[in-house]
Amino acid sequence: MIPVRTWVQGARPRTLAAAVSPIVVGTALARGEVMWNRAALALIVSISLQVAVNYSNDYSDGVRGTDSDRIGPIRLVAGELASASAVKRAAFLSFLVAGVGGLFLASMTSWWLVAIGFGAMLSAWTYTGGKRPYGYAGYGEISVFIFFGLVATMGTYYVQTLTLTWESLVVALPIGFLSCAILAINNIRDRAKDSVVGKHTLAVRLGDRGSRNFFFALLLAAHLCALLTLTPWALLTLAVLPLTLRLGKSVRQGADGFSLIPLLAKTGQLQLLFAGLLAVALWLS
Repeated sequence: MIPVRTWVQGARPRTLAAAVSPIVVGTALARGEVMWNRAALALIVSISLQVAVNYSNDYSDGVRGTDSDRIGPIRLVAGELASASAVKRAAFLSFLVAGVGGLFLASMTSWWLVAIGFGAMLSAWTYTGGKRPYGYAGYGEISVFIFFGLVATMGTYYVQTLTLTWESLVVALPIGFLSCAILAINNIRDRAKDSVVGKHTLAVRLGDRGSRNFFFALLLAAHLCALLTLTPWALLTLAVLPLTLRLGKSVRQGADGFSLIPLLAKTGQLQLLFAGLLAVALWLS
């Protein structure tokens, strides 16, 4: 019997900020039209998809043999903590939870959400799964930006208001950039070993210095995009600028290996704090 704690660690909870933040911001943008039952369903779908992605990556990388001798969170398959079939079932169960939640949302709003949800699940699985995983070609950040930035934030707003606005796009941009930053720092940590096993992530393609500058650029882009909301309350997001600058400085100065693990956690914390402040700004505007 695999301990529950092991499954929780395998789900990589430090990455869940990318799932929670877009729901917080999308709901705040809805303001007086908030429907808490739909917001809760959107949160369930988002978290379930993030967990599904993490289990899927663990399974696919484990069976390919590209996830051994790694720094960072435990690997269930590569670390022989769980069988490949068990991790695959956990991924599919997470997909099932997301799918059921998505069907409820679609029945309340639009059946087009089914197609979008299917696209999100397919993207989650083929990130490292299938014959040609796009994560191995350096396109992971694009997918994260689309699904955990634009789709999750704008989708949360849509299911509560049944409309999409330019403002919903604007507030989705910083969330997408910060979600990409979580993946970017994760790939910086694994860059050297990924290059050896043939995983040409964006960090591998950009090289050490380029990938570190890219990470910092993502953080700064989030702050700049928040100011595009054209409300003075958006200045609240600058309260986390010192944390942003410290993170950027640490990564750009060459933090690597185990020293990047707490920085990954702080990147997730930064996204949650940023999303919370942006949500407050939207409520007050």
